[in-house]
Amino acid sequence: MSNSRSDNDTLPARPSDHVDSTERGGGEVGLGWRGWLRWAWRQLTSMRTALILLLLMAIAAIPGSLFPQRQADPNGVVKYFDDNPELAPTIDTLQLFDVYSSAWFSAIYLLLFVSLIGCIIPRIKHHAKALRAPAPKTPARLQRMVGYSSSELQIVAGRTSEADVAQAVAIAESELRHRGYRTARYDTPSSWSVSAERGYLRETGNLVFHSALVGILVTVLLSTGLNYTGDRVIVQGTTFVNSESAYSSFSPGRNFDRSSLTPYALSLDGFDVEYVDPGLPGAGQAGNFAAHLSIREPGDDDSRAETVRVNSPIEVNGDRIYLLGNGYAPMITIRNAAGDVVYQEPQPFLPQDSAMTSLGVIKVPDGLPEQVGLIGFLYPTQSTLDTGAYYSVFPDLYNPMMTFNVFTGDLGIDDGTPRSVYQLDTESMTQITGGDTGVDSIELTPGDTADLPNGMGTITFEDLTVTEGAEEPIKRFVSLQIQRDTGATWVLIFSILATVGLITGLLIPRRRLWVKATLTDPVVGERKVKIEYAGLARGEDPALERSIEQFRTSHLSAIAEQLPSPHFKKGTP
Repeated sequence: MSNSRSDNDTLPARPSDHVDSTERGGGEVGLGWRGWLRWAWRQLTSMRTALILLLLMAIAAIPGSLFPQRQADPNGVVKYFDDNPELAPTIDTLQLFDVYSSAWFSAIYLLLFVSLIGCIIPRIKHHAKALRAPAPKTPARLQRMVGYSSSELQIVAGRTSEADVAQAVAIAESELRHRGYRTARYDTPSSWSVSAERGYLRETGNLVFHSALVGILVTVLLSTGLNYTGDRVIVQGTTFVNSESAYSSFSPGRNFDRSSLTPYALSLDGFDVEYVDPGLPGAGQAGNFAAHLSIREPGDDDSRAETVRVNSPIEVNGDRIYLLGNGYAPMITIRNAAGDVVYQEPQPFLPQDSAMTSLGVIKVPDGLPEQVGLIGFLYPTQSTLDTGAYYSVFPDLYNPMMTFNVFTGDLGIDDGTPRSVYQLDTESMTQITGGDTGVDSIELTPGDTADLPNGMGTITFEDLTVTEGAEEPIKRFVSLQIQRDTGATWVLIFSILATVGLITGLLIPRRRLWVKATLTDPVVGERKVKIEYAGLARGEDPALERSIEQFRTSHLSAIAEQLPSPHFKKGTP
């Protein structure tokens, strides 16, 4: 039969201020600025938004691993500009060399912080209220619940009292409490029931997890301004004193007190590395790097020995010292035409490949007729290609050799502009050996001396096994990174809490369980007690039905032990 009334007639009356009211002139009503603010806040503080922001922050951090970061690797940024002069300015404008301090990363970071705070606080209030509240009342129709089952016990006439029925439910309550449930009794004149629930630890774990994330964010935010990171190359036999001017690069936090650097000294006594021998699979592969340091702190009469390895830093007065790299530092001596030494020091040469072919720069600003710069290559185990080019076939010092191209002119250091010691700006210089000059590059093996062009003097590749009695002809250097991280301990604590909270939230089920005993109407003079069991899970809980059945069996066994005949006779399951 068709409905003779229109849809509008079937709707309940709307109040005059309702958005769908027909009494408001027919115009559309907006939320207003307060309504929009409330809507925006609810969207921002929803768990979905927090998860999206967490994912965005993870994605936003990817460029930090693709591009050198100015704070951690300033030399890498300079090299990127040199290698990509057209692309680098655009990348710098997008703040991809400063990802973690960029405006867009900070915006995601702060939004995530606000979202988590706004999401957690209401949930904590609700959870605290739920913990204080009693278990919910027993539903009237347990048949609609999950895992429903029932059993009947026959009452022995004249011997079973209502107190015995209540005692059967009390046994269930005791058993549930023993299993970790919170319980509440809801009895009526004709029925006795216990309501039980557990699993609030699941929500507690979730709140601990999200609160720990906030703790990590706050710790990183506050500690970043108090930390510093510095890089330093130390050549074997030399000493580094912990002062700002001694660092190759130094990146302090915004609130770092530069006068708070802890004084101590590091000396590189030696460096060990193992290479797979030639002829074996993986020949030349390096491993087991170990830098042996002597550390002297104020008040110490003697220095102490420490060994720093890759991914195994040492700690000195709150600073963590990491091993980043290593290489060779050949001792080069340059004399003028009169035989006076104008340059002599071990110069680090930076490795360019796995065979430790290394590139280095030597600058001689004074002592020669004009400023001289040399670009050199070190081949630890030199060999020759069919084209005549040199290369290294093995990273260890089996057949070391060096080649140099010599440049004269302005080194670009007189105007006070900072210059990298590992790069030579040849724009204002003239090449006088190698390349298209028609003059061969200078080639040296340990102990060799060669003349510089135009009678300027000589250059010597010192053999340290002869001059210093060393085990190898060339010294080693290591690249160390020294970090002060005041928030590391707290980050570790919050990370552990987050892990524990996450595992707790995933593994502990949230469930409710009810046991209800009801006196049935007498049939042929017999009266029975119907005991019902049912449960309810919040979320997926595949073990709920099995748990209810196990509890039912345990409960009936407990009744048989504690309330044996003549109180009850075994009824139907």
